[in-house]
Amino acid sequence: MVRSDGGRAALNLGAAAALAVFLGGCGSFGSVGLSPQPAPPPQPPVEPELPASIRAEELVGRWGLASYQNPNDRARTEAAAKSQCRNPYVISAGGNGGVIMHLADEATPQELRLKGSQSGKNYIGPEGPPGGPKDREIVSFDGRVLVTRFIDPDAATRYGNMVYIRCAPKR
Repeated sequence: MVRSDGGRAALNLGAAAALAVFLGGCGSFGSVGLSPQPAPPPQPPVEPELPASIRAEELVGRWGLASYQNPNDRARTEAAAKSQCRNPYVISAGGNGGVIMHLADEATPQELRLKGSQSGKNYIGPEGPPGGPKDREIVSFDGRVLVTRFIDPDAATRYGNMVYIRCAPKR
């Protein structure tokens, strides 16, 4: 008696392939007891950009700069920032109504915008909605002391709360 194992193997392989295609197609339609593919989560609504309550010209000038992680260190950090006025951080006016500052981890300063939000917070950052990943939140500003914090968690951890103390005008 002669057996034809090659034909049977080919038939079994073909049946398995057809079954795999059928089940794969059914999974996307939710039939044959398989659950349907979950819908992607809805995107959070983009917050409209509002005018900031701080004007760009209020930030232009020479600033002593330091940072702190622990809120208990703020007073000491302000004193350290004031001592940096010998080598100040200069915030210049941008050509499009913003300010020239550095983004986190960027060697070249660029024009950044002041952006307001519906929550009343102010941000400094590139074009885009307020509170974007490259923005920094203005934690406080009284005209003499500016405190900012980066939105990006990694940058916020590395840089902490940035304290800018306005330097006396050059004589």
